[in-house]
Amino acid sequence: MARSRAAYEYTEAEDKSMRLGFLLIAAGLLSLLGLGCCWLRPALQERGGGGSANCTVLAVRQLGERFACTFSCGAACRGTARYPCLQVLVRTSRSSAPALLHEDERQLRTNPKCSYIPPCARDDQENSENVTYKQKYWKEKVGSQPFTCYFNQHLRPDDVMLKRSHDETVLLHCFLWPVVTFLVGILIVVLTICAKSLAVRAEAIKKKKH
Repeated sequence: MARSRAAYEYTEAEDKSMRLGFLLIAAGLLSLLGLGCCWLRPALQERGGGGSANCTVLAVRQLGERFACTFSCGAACRGTARYPCLQVLVRTSRSSAPALLHEDERQLRTNPKCSYIPPCARDDQENSENVTYKQKYWKEKVGSQPFTCYFNQHLRPDDVMLKRSHDETVLLHCFLWPVVTFLVGILIVVLTICAKSLAVRAEAIKKKKH
């Protein structure tokens, strides 16, 4: 009995391999739980009532209202500037009612009144020029040409997005790598146990022959 127990004692290398396997299993599970609660679940909720549609520009206009943005000019240099509000109204193939276009979900949360937030520059005039350039782009280059947009009937029925912040690729990677880590951990543990078992059996067979 004592010999059998001694035979199944793991060497230092095998013990390290087992610890690595259990560590990867724990890391994979914790990553899945963390991403599921903090990021993946809200992302799926955003996509839950959403879909894609064809959008056509109805009107492009600048409001008189200006909004503040924060610029950075160095490690300890920050300040506030202002930019005009550009609104791009579109009609979707899903509804005849006009909707306000946004760059993505992040821009929608940052400023739901406007369709575009320029890179914040120190000079207000530069911010205005960037917004005016965007206005000309939607009026002259896009015009009446249809383009793909995204919507979410449950969260923001009156707004559409030009692109999604959480696309299928991002969601796949967030789910894939924790699962791969978990499976690699299980594989290491199983291979270590199998290798030890085979070594013990080989040693037993060798002793029987002698």
